[in-house]
Amino acid sequence: MTEHPAAPAAVPGRIGRSVDARDSRVAPLDTFHPWFKECAERAYTDVRPIPLDELAGWTTDPVTGNLAHVSGGFFRVEGLDVTVPDGPVPHWTQPIINQPEIGILGILAKEFEGVLHFLMQAKVEPGNVNGLQLSPTVQATRSNYSRVHRGRPVPYLDYFREPGRHRVITDVRQSEQGSWFYRKRNRNMIVEVTEDVELLDGFRWLTLGQIHQLLALDDIVNMDARTVLSCLPFSGPTHRPAPGPEDDSFTAALLRSCHGVGGALHPDDHILNWVTEVRTRSEVLTRPLPLNALEQWRRGEYAITHDSGQFFELIAVDVRAGGREVGGWTQPMIKPRDGGVVAFLVKSIGGVLHVLMHALVEPGYLDVAELSPTVQCTPRNFDHLPDAARPMFLDAALGAPADRIRFDAVLSEEGGRFYHARNRYLVVETDIDAGFSHPDFRWMTVRQLVDLLRHSHYVNIQARSLVACLHSLTGQPPVV
Repeated sequence: MTEHPAAPAAVPGRIGRSVDARDSRVAPLDTFHPWFKECAERAYTDVRPIPLDELAGWTTDPVTGNLAHVSGGFFRVEGLDVTVPDGPVPHWTQPIINQPEIGILGILAKEFEGVLHFLMQAKVEPGNVNGLQLSPTVQATRSNYSRVHRGRPVPYLDYFREPGRHRVITDVRQSEQGSWFYRKRNRNMIVEVTEDVELLDGFRWLTLGQIHQLLALDDIVNMDARTVLSCLPFSGPTHRPAPGPEDDSFTAALLRSCHGVGGALHPDDHILNWVTEVRTRSEVLTRPLPLNALEQWRRGEYAITHDSGQFFELIAVDVRAGGREVGGWTQPMIKPRDGGVVAFLVKSIGGVLHVLMHALVEPGYLDVAELSPTVQCTPRNFDHLPDAARPMFLDAALGAPADRIRFDAVLSEEGGRFYHARNRYLVVETDIDAGFSHPDFRWMTVRQLVDLLRHSHYVNIQARSLVACLHSLTGQPPVV
């Protein structure tokens, strides 16, 4: 993690006031959807599948079949051989995206009328199912912001390239999807400014309270915005203090969990020891393979697919875009064959909400395992596997009665590399006993998760999205 002076102690409280601000005179919430629709008319993508051989600016290695950009930038698509001796599937091969460069995901913050607002961008990505979504101020790979594509400069980039001139609220490198990316990381940043900032077309200042309401809507707040917002030093809203012991509601238990009021079932040092133990005992062996040497994968005219028809396929697309740094390009993309389920099972333990976290091994992680949601899977991928391979608690998440579901929205994954990748994100209250014991699962409070998010490679990107979703539940019900 890049070292900067610690954010002032007042920052969590100021973040809480932004959570309280369910609306703002700077940009009223009732004008958001008309503004967003207007942005969609100017910023658009026309995306069509093309044969793999028609990828312009990309080469297919004649020996390995690997795909790479002619500039040497952006990313490569390679093969990976994976062995996890103790896993439900001990061995497999797959295509994977290798993008070693570290991008910037950055959000500018500024105080208006005593309340922190965050500069969000209406950004179109070729893989988004609905085109336009709400993204960070800056969302750019190194190849993008160094202008390998010879396109327009990235707006507001200098605030994050030279953050020392301003107040850095959070700055940490975090991983991305460990099943589709090989050791991919991005720098997650929030930088507060006091100077005047020119408001460009397609950008809008929003409070956290406003963003939280938008987060409850399908496919509006994108993955990159969710991961950055999860890294805030969040302590809950300030409209009331941490609730007293007589309040046994879900919201009260969540607020205690955010504030760190009341005891955690497992002390912090025990959690750290557990993560280290999982990473030490879990054997994961990966080695690069030629893309054309993968078992059970076949390259056709339009896609590289698995023989089973499951998992995902690698496709090629031609993109014509408006409101982007570049007006057109072609690229490979990963297209999942089905939607997934990402769920936190939560329980009030001693009046404090706890989340059942799973230390999950994925082949693309830099350090073997990261803390993932209780459930993170594509159910259809397990249809052909033994029952023992079916993820624990999947049925509990999918079969939960409506009155136990606290958050439920379909949210998109990264739209720059993945095509129409969407997951159903759930927060579900569970009756699982607090004494439940499994070497790969632990109960944790929200405060413990937020503390770990100050450091790299502890909490995976799906769990970070759900942390942002949990934060959104500390306020009042959505009104958008």
